[in-house]
Amino acid sequence: MTPLRLTFPGSRGHTLSARLDQPAGPVRGYALFAHCFTCSKDTIATRSIAGRLASLGFGVLRFDFTGLGSSEGDFASTHFTSNVEDLIRAADYMRDHFEAPTVLIGHSLGGSAVLAAAHRIPEARAVATIGAPADIAHVLEHFQTRIEDIERDGVATVTLAGRQFPISRELVEDARGHALTDHVANLRKALLILHSPFDRVVGIDHATKLFVAAKHPKSFVSLDTADHLITDRRDAEYIAEVIAAWASRYLPEEKPVEIWKSGILVYETGASKYQNAAIAGRHHLLADEPESVGGLDSGPTPYNYIAIALGACTTMTLRMYAEYKKLALGRVSVSVNHGKVPVEHCEDCGEVVKGRTGKIDRFERTITVEGPLDPAMREKLLEIANKCPVHKTLESGAAVVTKLAEIEEVEQA
Repeated sequence: MTPLRLTFPGSRGHTLSARLDQPAGPVRGYALFAHCFTCSKDTIATRSIAGRLASLGFGVLRFDFTGLGSSEGDFASTHFTSNVEDLIRAADYMRDHFEAPTVLIGHSLGGSAVLAAAHRIPEARAVATIGAPADIAHVLEHFQTRIEDIERDGVATVTLAGRQFPISRELVEDARGHALTDHVANLRKALLILHSPFDRVVGIDHATKLFVAAKHPKSFVSLDTADHLITDRRDAEYIAEVIAAWASRYLPEEKPVEIWKSGILVYETGASKYQNAAIAGRHHLLADEPESVGGLDSGPTPYNYIAIALGACTTMTLRMYAEYKKLALGRVSVSVNHGKVPVEHCEDCGEVVKGRTGKIDRFERTITVEGPLDPAMREKLLEIANKCPVHKTLESGAAVVTKLAEIEEVEQA
């Protein structure tokens, strides 16, 4: 699914930019992700980990700290404490609009931040860090040669990962004033430490200090040859899969899947202009429109669903015929394209266009069957495909009876 674009007020009153990666089905639990120092919510590591977690059933909020990425504010006025406060505001926003995070995840200095913020997010039951330093002052090593300039002038521009950032005296002093191991020792939440022994930015000794300081339940996973920024998507997806499996025992009790017992239910989610949720029995789906017309592109369009119905019905009909006739039919796939064309240009539309004017909905269906087919079998399969019930419905038309629900019916729904 396309992540939801969200904003919320940060600790210093600026608007912070966020994305919520959501699963296509029910949400197993929510996680809050903190990115690395001077990074953003859109780095390869952050996007890949959040996306993979969403595919595994987690809703993941990732956001830009004040002054970074797409968030408002001046980076020079921020420090570790303000980052922690931004995290608290992010958790508050999740609690008010979705659900408070059960899992906190932080990469590099973001990992240190979630450890410091965890005791102020009561719903969080598990914390996972990725390449996190055990000492906040470790960040000062990246610009140690400019410390004197910063302390003398109050601020200095330093180059980090090829980009320039203004570093203030306040940030330096704040970094020196935190004892992170105290937060870890009093965490009272499950802790998972993921760290690469080949991390050249934050050495593996930091993972050792965090692990020794923590009380059980605590776990350590070596990231083998991964680099500090997790630039290989395979490493990021592995991290997400490990976190998902580890965090599963700390999630709230699974909510029973809502089942709609009569027909289907479709309703607006409120997450965007056009996004709708659909319940068909115990199956939960999304429908949306493309971004080009104001949607989020978070699910198929209504016409996509009609095309899906035609394609699925076609393959099922052919498979039923093959089983009935005991035919060794290879795997069947169907591609469907939909468009509106003038009646006079629809030469291959058959009897359905007789007596009609204007435009007609045209579904072009292409059937592919793996393996050899003789000419007689090809003709027979086309004949059977045209007996697909959805095909017949589309060609013959259907009655749509519409009524407006009474107030009592709406409240019950």
